[in-house]
Amino acid sequence: MKEPEFSARGVEINRWLRSLTRAGEVRIEDGRLALLTSYGSEIDSAPVTAVRAGRPWFAGPDEAVATVNGTRYRLTLHKNGRDGGVATSEDSGSSGGSGKSEESEETGRFLAALKRAAGRR
Repeated sequence: MKEPEFSARGVEINRWLRSLTRAGEVRIEDGRLALLTSYGSEIDSAPVTAVRAGRPWFAGPDEAVATVNGTRYRLTLHKNGRDGGVATSEDSGSSGGSGKSEESEETGRFLAALKRAAGRR
């Protein structure tokens, strides 16, 4: 079985004010983005080409907003996850001491992996 292009555990997934899970998983695999609960149940998924994601000005350094199937989710990607899980990515990426916090690197890796999987530069 092929390893996912991106996987992060311990992700807090909110549908704005409503918390869906505090220790979920975000996974990009085979051209699809999947949002999963801590038990592995699917919250939502879509082809990466249909997903819009970014880091808005009002979000914290470890937060991203993703629109999946017309529903906006706020994702809080903690470094190494809240439950101690390790986030993986196809390439480890190097920020090169750009002054960013450790937490914002995880969000940046998620956004970069999503763009790579969708074929956008």
